[in-house]
Amino acid sequence: MTKNIAVIGAGPGGYVAAIRGAQLGANIYLIEDREVGGTCLNRGCIPTKTYFRNAEIMSTLRRSEEFGITIDNYRLDGKALQERKKAVVGQLVGGIEKLISSYKNIEFIPGRASIKDKNTIIVDLKDGNNREITVDNMVIATGSKPTMTETKGVDLEGVITSDDLLEMEEIPETLIVVGGGVIGLEFASIYQELGSQVILLASRILKNVDMELTRRLPMFFKKQGMETYVDIRAKEITKEGDKLKVIARYKNKDEEIEVVGDKVLIASGRGPVVEGLNLDHIGIEHDQRGIKVNEDFETTVEGIYAIGDVNDLGIQLAHVASSQGIYVMEKLMGLTPDINLDIYPNCVFTLPEVAYVGLTEGELKEKGIDYITSKFMFAANGKALSLGEGEGFIKVFASKEDKKILGVTILGPHANDLIHEGALAIANDMDIDSITRTIHAHPTLSEAFMEAVHGLEDKAIHIAPPRKRRKK
Repeated sequence: MTKNIAVIGAGPGGYVAAIRGAQLGANIYLIEDREVGGTCLNRGCIPTKTYFRNAEIMSTLRRSEEFGITIDNYRLDGKALQERKKAVVGQLVGGIEKLISSYKNIEFIPGRASIKDKNTIIVDLKDGNNREITVDNMVIATGSKPTMTETKGVDLEGVITSDDLLEMEEIPETLIVVGGGVIGLEFASIYQELGSQVILLASRILKNVDMELTRRLPMFFKKQGMETYVDIRAKEITKEGDKLKVIARYKNKDEEIEVVGDKVLIASGRGPVVEGLNLDHIGIEHDQRGIKVNEDFETTVEGIYAIGDVNDLGIQLAHVASSQGIYVMEKLMGLTPDINLDIYPNCVFTLPEVAYVGLTEGELKEKGIDYITSKFMFAANGKALSLGEGEGFIKVFASKEDKKILGVTILGPHANDLIHEGALAIANDMDIDSITRTIHAHPTLSEAFMEAVHGLEDKAIHIAPPRKRRKK
């Protein structure tokens, strides 16, 4: 008997789950009340990475004389920037829509879903009608939305979310960014290069990362020209003529500062989208973190699952949502899937890029793991220098006893591409020899990872030998 499965939400969790379910022979109802691709494709990952590329080009243009190129009178066209972003998003959305339609056992239903009971969904269709669907299982993949802080004045005109900023054609002369997480840092770094004077107010720089990143990133931001304040919280936002003033207080000292800008971006995080799903009526437990799920992503109602940003696991990453969607569908269709939510790459598109996977040094110490570590600087990598991006490093951690790779942190050029060698090594329980027996091409950035791993056993060619301490 063929299973009927409803997937609510067509973002990177939902549409991937729908396709995997269809591949395994299920009849899929894919319900979406906005655009295919969800936040990631339409208002998140892809638009910001499109802007990131513009920021990279602007950075290169400013440094063009380093490369022997003189350029005069270049400028950024905000309208053209928007048009390019829309073209990239449009092409990807169209491709996914075509992909979905190529599966005859996926029915795409534009509308808003409400769960009547564990086997019934009512869809408010775009044409104003309702439709009732009976299914064996449901997968909730409704994603997340920007959340506002409780800071006084967040309702003022000019105080915006990341969604708002991505729709603006003009580049603010001065942009105040409140928040030091991934979203805040990416927008701060990108808009500084696009031409804004950015003022960053961060209570902390990222979380659960290597402490060297939290120390070094503010230095890079300041070098970029950004005003950067760390360990500080926005207290109040007020109007000052046609500008906005943010009053902020340091967390660990009795001191306040005031900064003035044209726009204030609140990048304080994202919350689950659960409105209208009727969760309380049918007994699905949830809170401000999201829908409660077990190790198989099943909610408190049997047969109903929640994947991605909408569940309470706190991993708001498109690639993790996709992996959860595949896992759930394979589970529902009788397979024995495997997923390791301890190992997934984190990527931050700042200038320079940041990426990390596995355990940090702080976590290794906290767990009492005996470890060895090695760091290779991009300043000693030929490809990085030829790119004009010789700043940053690759740091690798391994267990002292069996030499298994446990964690990788990268700050520097193409960090978000390079991190996958580390992710592959950790996810497959590989040791130092597994990396060092692999010949890495020259000249490439990947050599830096190889050198860092060689350094764990003091075999790196391009790292100076450690100095021996003099005996007193």
